[in-house]
Amino acid sequence: MARTPQDVTDAELSVMEVLWNRGLATVREISEALYPNGSTSHHATVQKLLDRLKGKQFVIRDDSVWPHQFRADVARDELIRRRLQTTADKLCGGSLQPLLTHLVRSSQLNSQDVMSLRRLLDDLDSSSHR
Repeated sequence: MARTPQDVTDAELSVMEVLWNRGLATVREISEALYPNGSTSHHATVQKLLDRLKGKQFVIRDDSVWPHQFRADVARDELIRRRLQTTADKLCGGSLQPLLTHLVRSSQLNSQDVMSLRRLLDDLDSSSHR
């Protein structure tokens, strides 16, 4: 099955993680973060991944500085939302409820996680009654 055009591979996701954590990074900095004892081929791999991510509009390259710097153009939360919705579309007829219910029931949530979820649900409930 073909991926949707805005999907990211695991390798691309690794690059995105570095950018989300650092904000701005050069190809060398990303390469060193992903492959601490890397070679020139690793550097070329990171460059290719960045080119693909730029084409998908997931990263922006700042050409005004040398070496060029890259930054994420899609927030982590936005990618999570997209991926969850895609999964819900495929498995649950587009409904997030069965997916979220399964995640909550099958996860080992600590009391702080449970409290945070309760606050979120309460906030959503109170804002929907306005």
